[in-house]
Amino acid sequence: MVKLTMIARVTDGLPLVEGLDDGRDLKDADFYKQQAKLLFKNLSKGQHESSRLSIETGPYFFHYIIEGRVCYLTMCDRSYPKKLAFQYLEDLKNEFERVNGNQIETAARPYAFIKFDTFIQKTRKLYLDTRTQRNLTKLNDELYEVHQIMTRNVQEVLGVGEKLDQVSQMSSRLTSDTRMYADKAKDLNRQALIRKYAPVAIVIGIVLMLFWVKNKIW
Repeated sequence: MVKLTMIARVTDGLPLVEGLDDGRDLKDADFYKQQAKLLFKNLSKGQHESSRLSIETGPYFFHYIIEGRVCYLTMCDRSYPKKLAFQYLEDLKNEFERVNGNQIETAARPYAFIKFDTFIQKTRKLYLDTRTQRNLTKLNDELYEVHQIMTRNVQEVLGVGEKLDQVSQMSSRLTSDTRMYADKAKDLNRQALIRKYAPVAIVIGIVLMLFWVKNKIW
């Protein structure tokens, strides 16, 4: 199954698109997203030996293709057919070039083409079930071969130890920041409720006190 999809500009590693619904059922999703971003960073330094590559990472495989200075990357289960993964990327590449080809070099902010996620999700659904007639036909397509595409380990590509530690630190930092923002949001909501209802409570308190004083006097 396709777990994660990202598209980035190779010249500087700028993320252009990320499948918004990808990774919802993926354990340690942030960790693997950070790995993908480190891969893009390495590619931007010219550290790639092939325009098509498969990379082992834990129980998954990253697969990517590079064309027109753009990297199209997906992460799939180990059991997912390699041929389908690369044909999925080819479909994304063809449509992305058709729709956004003349704007890629001028993109100045991350995820500038986030609207392309609609096409990613639609295409991803077509590739979910490897047993459909459509996908069986693709698997049997002798004109599209992936045997010569090399496979590397993520430690080979990113570097042993240091890079993986960096991924763990980035993932931990992201988790910590998420919790911090959640706590701040709760505090802001609490303060908003106090500002909203405090005047009402004060008025009610004053009215009750006046009634109490009036009853005492009478």
